[in-house]
Amino acid sequence: MKVLHTADWHIGQLFHEYDRTYEHQQFLDWLLQTLINEKIDVLLISGDVFDVSNPAASAVRMLYTFLANAARNNPALQIIMTAGNHDSAARLESPKPLLESSNIHIIGVVERDAFGNIDYDKLTIPIKDTTGNPVAWCLAVPFLRMGDYPEVASSDNPYTAGVAAMYEQVYQHVLQYRKAGQPIIAMGHMHTQQAEITELDKTERLIMGGVECVSTDAFHEDIKYVALGHIHKSQRIGGKEHIRYSGSPLPMSFSEFNYRHQVILFNLEGEGISAPTTLEVPVSVGLQRIPSVHSNLSEVLMALEKLPANGAETDIPAPYLEVRVLLEGPEPALRHKIESTLQGKHIRLAKIDVKYTNGHSSVDAPETIAGSNLQELQPQDIFAKAYQVKYNNPVPAELLQLFHEVAQEVNHTDN
Repeated sequence: MKVLHTADWHIGQLFHEYDRTYEHQQFLDWLLQTLINEKIDVLLISGDVFDVSNPAASAVRMLYTFLANAARNNPALQIIMTAGNHDSAARLESPKPLLESSNIHIIGVVERDAFGNIDYDKLTIPIKDTTGNPVAWCLAVPFLRMGDYPEVASSDNPYTAGVAAMYEQVYQHVLQYRKAGQPIIAMGHMHTQQAEITELDKTERLIMGGVECVSTDAFHEDIKYVALGHIHKSQRIGGKEHIRYSGSPLPMSFSEFNYRHQVILFNLEGEGISAPTTLEVPVSVGLQRIPSVHSNLSEVLMALEKLPANGAETDIPAPYLEVRVLLEGPEPALRHKIESTLQGKHIRLAKIDVKYTNGHSSVDAPETIAGSNLQELQPQDIFAKAYQVKYNNPVPAELLQLFHEVAQEVNHTDN
């Protein structure tokens, strides 16, 4: 049986305030065709299906239209979807009653019985052949929030210890059903140790206060494949071929400028799996950086002038643009100058990334303003120190004069 692993779709995401409906639809259309071309038997979706916990109706419609089309194209296809930290676990599970008669399994909530015991049956999904007989088992564990996992007494890190205990217990639970020759695979949505993260992943990592890095030891050595989500760069973890992030199918930030977004394929073979392979996801809307390194404003504007003009109208959105500028100090008209230069160009300005030159050495950098002496400083002193920290330059005389005028107006109003 052939398995496809994907994750982190983030349907409904805005990329620097631009709508991405076109890109998500292009990916889902490509995935539908890939399921057919590659004769996929099992589709694993490891969390963050939506970008927000309360997605727009159009985003929900896009997901369930995809699921319906996938099931219609191949009624024997099994789909196992787990919730990520961006998803509302309960909302993602809401259509489960309608899907009970299909091969679509959605696991968002970790359910407990009346005694508070975790219902591990809900997290163990049999993978069946065309005759309906189990040939493998999937430990479908969603993103684990506080209270979802077992408590581990006297642990230095209750979260990572709890996650490890969760995977161990659900693994032991499935052994009562597993028969000889049936491999076990697992799903998870988490930050693992040694994972290479992107700029956006750094903000994701703050979910549990930076202590949520789970060791690969959390996964029993007899688990043949671990389909991970949460980190947006496709990668194997700890040098282990069978523990993998599929990565996001769309770039989530300009830090993914050179990434090859992909899905992962492997075969269930007897008690094991084949070597995983990857399939690159086509880019429907590109990212551009101009210039390739931060440059002074005049050089940047010259480079922008050379961009092609809008041609014939098309349904394909223009590429996203990150402009990289090197400045010596504040440039109040920066955005206006860039936007004026881009008028009529086949591009969409998404981000202006500014760096500042070092006008003074670090020995001239101001000391940290402690709360205890903040009251002793005049507004002009605080302004000068803040300016020095940001631009590594003293405040220009004309800007300081404007600050004085504003301060005098404020004082006059207060009096």
